Amino acid sequence: MSEPLVIIGNGMAAVRLVEELAKHSLGRYAIAVIGDEPRLAYNRVLLSSVLAREVSKAEIELRPAQWWRDRGVTLLYGESAAATAIDPAIRRVRLATGATLPFARLVIATGSKPIRLAVPGMDLPGVLTFRDLNDVAAIEDAASGGRNAVVIGGGLLGLEAAYGLAKAGARVTVVHLMDRLMERQLDPTASAMLKTAVESKGIDVLLEADTAAISGDGRIEAVHLKDGHALPADLVVVAAGIRPNVELARAAGLDVGRGILVDDQLQTSLPGIYAIGECAEHRGACYGLVEPAYEQARALASHLSGGDGAYRGSVLATNLKVSGVNLFSAGDFLGSPGTETIVCTDPGLGSYKKLVIRGDRLTGCVLFGDTADGLWYLELIRSGQSIDAIRNDMMFGRALAAPAGKSVAA
Repeated sequence: MSEPLVIIGNGMAAVRLVEELAKHSLGRYAIAVIGDEPRLAYNRVLLSSVLAREVSKAEIELRPAQWWRDRGVTLLYGESAAATAIDPAIRRVRLATGATLPFARLVIATGSKPIRLAVPGMDLPGVLTFRDLNDVAAIEDAASGGRNAVVIGGGLLGLEAAYGLAKAGARVTVVHLMDRLMERQLDPTASAMLKTAVESKGIDVLLEADTAAISGDGRIEAVHLKDGHALPADLVVVAAGIRPNVELARAAGLDVGRGILVDDQLQTSLPGIYAIGECAEHRGACYGLVEPAYEQARALASHLSGGDGAYRGSVLATNLKVSGVNLFSAGDFLGSPGTETIVCTDPGLGSYKKLVIRGDRLTGCVLFGDTADGLWYLELIRSGQSIDAIRNDMMFGRALAAPAGKSVAA
């Protein structure tokens, strides 16, 4: 008889976990997936593309309903299906309807929620976040008519929101607390190039700008900065970071730090209960990117299928298009003591490439504009293989470097 396995969360990590379980142990578990959004799982990475009207909502759906049925998955989604409590003692999950689902194994994949700044005016109508399709719809409604929009946060989500708003016809200003855009993914040179590219889209960028308050009488009128500047605004999108969704886990008695604490098998402090994705904290790290969630899903599926299933952590990599510009970074892209850097830049083509090397290994990279070789560099970083044979050619990409070093991973 199949063991009941419940997955709380119907996002990208949950989809990958079901995919992997179907490959390795189809029929071993009776799987139920619970999601509180009123729709099938979709690709959150493409939310900005939906906002910019480059793709439709239907196009970002990850799997159709039939795919779930074909794998024998019970799919419950919408507000009434939201999980409201976990009772580890009786191995049940309570839903908003009052019904309960039994589990032998439980996977928490509840993701994260946007941080709302503790400044006056955050509760005014028109102050929005950018994390799901409901947010996209709200931003679309608010952005109509060429309004003034202020985006608080110059990280990935903030810039994606700004790009989508600008394409929708809004006049956009990005307000960022730090001294450069996307400081977690880019070095200063690439970040400066990105700022130029963003501004070329008609988006204003203010760096080292600290938001003090949002003002208005019944609606937003301005965003006030701590240096005294006031920016006219009809719409504010807050993209100032995310916080893991840990409330269910904490209430159930699981150990929680910043995220839900898990070991190398992705198991929480209670046997048979696991956590993956943005809500999980592994070896002190909470990952806010998709690829680590996928790696965790693969490792957990292996573990649940009787394999090794050990997750050792992820080498962070960012591979995306922001404001129409291709970006890639991985590993120690800033360079730490004892490393050397090789840089190649072509301002005319708007391209920049930086490789960070320690001894005979590639340890980090940043690519701006031309990112075709990004995944090859990432594999070199992850494998830790010697690059001695291709050291003089690797800056020019895999096509030129590979013949000189056929043993190097690709």
